[in-house]
Amino acid sequence: MNIIINGLNINYIDEGNGRNVLLLHGWGANIQTMMPIFNILKDKCRVVALDLPGFGESDIPNEPWDSFNYAEFIKIFIDKIGIKDIILFGHSHGGRISIILSSKYDNLIKKLILIDSAGLIPKRHLKYYFKVYSFKFLKLMYTTFAKGDSKDKRLENFYKRFGSVDYKATQGIMRQTMVKVINDNLIDLLSSINAPTLLIWGENDEDTPLYMGKLMEERIKDSGLIVLKGAGHFSYVDCYEQFKAVIIVFLKEDFNK
Repeated sequence: MNIIINGLNINYIDEGNGRNVLLLHGWGANIQTMMPIFNILKDKCRVVALDLPGFGESDIPNEPWDSFNYAEFIKIFIDKIGIKDIILFGHSHGGRISIILSSKYDNLIKKLILIDSAGLIPKRHLKYYFKVYSFKFLKLMYTTFAKGDSKDKRLENFYKRFGSVDYKATQGIMRQTMVKVINDNLIDLLSSINAPTLLIWGENDEDTPLYMGKLMEERIKDSGLIVLKGAGHFSYVDCYEQFKAVIIVFLKEDFNK
């Protein structure tokens, strides 16, 4: 299915009946990565999932966005398709959006499930700063002394060779958007979330480490943290059966309403 919102063509799926569920995927992902969750719930609830702007089959925003721009866009999407009393799932970048929506629209989000959620600025150790300054020095040397091409072209080639996987996988507006969203620190919003919240984390998550889940549990009033042993950043895939069991227990009262 497709819908036009603020001039952007958005791809989404909407199946089932009952309590409204909205699934928000992570950075670089799309609807397909949320299908394991979709399939758990589609026979018990009305489940909506979309390709966030800039991903999958949805259009790229016209300018770089931060997490708050994404949240306001999703609020418009919610209003357009007419869902309320939402059970909101957010994985990774989708968690950032979910934190903002849950803190701002208390009457809209009835339950919140954050899975390996982003939204906090990582702890910085000496090793990190050494890596950052080494990277900056290498960039200076490369763009100054590399032969041929313009400086802009040399800079582009540098990032292609030495940038992070996510950075190299994006370009233009989405590259600038990535820089914005990873610098959004949402820690002060956590105490404003009133919806019952389930936090699910992979024990070995390296992208959003487990300490972030523990910190969110401390700050969100009505919350509990489930750690999936041996799982990584896609904990709901790595430990699918355990994840499924936890979700069914948490949402048991909501099924077929």
